[in-house]
Amino acid sequence: MKVLIADKFEQSGIDGLKAADCEVVYQPDLKDDALAAAIRNRGVEVLIVRGTPVSAAMLEGAGISLIVRAGAGYNTIDVAAASRRGIYVSNCPGRNSVAVAELTFALILALDRRVPDGAAELKAGHWNKKEYSNARGLFGRTLGLLGYGSIGQEVATRAIAFGMPVVVWSRRFAEGREAPPHLPIRIAASPEEVAEASDVLSLHLALAPETKGLVSRSLLSKLKPGSYLINTARGDILDYAALEEVVRERHIRVGLDVYPGEPSAGAADFVSTITSLPNVYGTPHIGGSTDQAQEAIAAETVRVVVSYKTTGKVPNVVNLAMTTPATHALVVRHRDRPGVLAHVFECLRSNGINVQETENVIFEGAEAAVARINVDSAPADALVKSIRGNGDIIDLRVVEISKSG
Repeated sequence: MKVLIADKFEQSGIDGLKAADCEVVYQPDLKDDALAAAIRNRGVEVLIVRGTPVSAAMLEGAGISLIVRAGAGYNTIDVAAASRRGIYVSNCPGRNSVAVAELTFALILALDRRVPDGAAELKAGHWNKKEYSNARGLFGRTLGLLGYGSIGQEVATRAIAFGMPVVVWSRRFAEGREAPPHLPIRIAASPEEVAEASDVLSLHLALAPETKGLVSRSLLSKLKPGSYLINTARGDILDYAALEEVVRERHIRVGLDVYPGEPSAGAADFVSTITSLPNVYGTPHIGGSTDQAQEAIAAETVRVVVSYKTTGKVPNVVNLAMTTPATHALVVRHRDRPGVLAHVFECLRSNGINVQETENVIFEGAEAAVARINVDSAPADALVKSIRGNGDIIDLRVVEISKSG
């Protein structure tokens, strides 16, 4: 299996792929047209990227069947285009959670103690203990979290250790998809409720259509004067123009690691008015960039590729359909012989019925099996009779698939 790595990647990961008999092409500086050409011309089956954008145009005529984002967020990959071409997109969720949580707390502490400003003055030869002794402290102050995935949970754990009450809003809790955890946190009914309660508001939402711009001018207006805001998630979830206003008018202190329109290159010119304001500290999207995190991500990337190579199964896929148009299932008990399922599929094809999903389970001894075939419409009685006409079909049931899943 040929693997193209088009971003900086740990040597341990490269070694792991080679140990699994993958042919590895490591070109971390590939971008744009050069990357598109490499995908098309090198017989690549798997593409590994970090921040490098993967566009729909790059996938035209490409032979790749798997894209692995060596990290969590995959907004730089055209997932819809990959889905149209039947290309798996996988990521490495949670592997950099501790690193991002550590930077989040570094920014919170830096804001509270104004560490960069004090250090800069001291480096310039000015001792200003009087000014920089004025810090509020974190103990007893409320930390609000928007988003409670693996990173949010790591931040909450550290906040509790600092003696900070924690209030959380999460889409998963709001939609009833997940019960609140056992940590001593308070669940809020809305993002606005979190903002109103917070002395420090930290953003840990994934970028999705429903979260883009969620931290709006209206939500920012709920923050207490003098409170802190941290964004180590995604730039597009926050209205940065409105943030500039609340920094100026309400003396909000801000720590940022992500920005709208930030460069994809490791080094580039970047001008942002928000980072030039007093009481705003910025870092250049380094949240997940610790040695520990990158080693963990490399190991997970290798696991994904090796699983695909050896079993055909892809862990952490982000672009499989949650539901399909399937309305009925054929449960076919049959002898485990060549051509049995081919007969079933040919009967379905000749009647214009599309197979959506299928699995075939073999019994001990490999004499018999049961296939479950999900189809997009109910088979007529005559079709069922035709399928049963094969002497190796032991039994056939048609089951209507519940719309509730």
